[in-house]
Amino acid sequence: MSDQAIPLDAETKAVEMPEDHRDELRLWLRLLTCSTLIEAEVRRRLRERFDVTLPRFDLMAQLDKAPDGMTLSDLSRRMMVSNGNLTGLVDRLVASGHLDRRVSELDRRAQIIRLTPAGQDEFRLMAAAHEAWIAEIFGDLTQKEQHDLMRLLAKTKISARRAMSGGTP
Repeated sequence: MSDQAIPLDAETKAVEMPEDHRDELRLWLRLLTCSTLIEAEVRRRLRERFDVTLPRFDLMAQLDKAPDGMTLSDLSRRMMVSNGNLTGLVDRLVASGHLDRRVSELDRRAQIIRLTPAGQDEFRLMAAAHEAWIAEIFGDLTQKEQHDLMRLLAKTKISARRAMSGGTP
């Protein structure tokens, strides 16, 4: 074993040196660590089981909720990414037969993107697996603990939005 110490992640540092961190910072680090761990596991499982990326899954999930399709701008707003980030992904999904594109009847400059029947079938298989994975990941929490966590995270979301708006609700 090397004489060099293994670097600590931010949450571990906060736990081992609590005097250096306020409770709120430790809470933030715990939330971030949990989110990162869960996202990494979902990414790994999507890649291994379906050979798909999380952004591709997320895009298909948005379109599954909109059977009539969406514009690229609506998709980018919903996914909180730029149109440029989606263009290549959409192009690849159109080429693979998972999406189709058509010109909007309301605005000839805009294109409507939607899942094809094959894309919808594939997404629904992935979504069922995803749901089971999330249930497994949260499986050690009781129903009450899940409910309490949802309530507390909802309160946290309100607090964060209040802070973002300068203190107004």
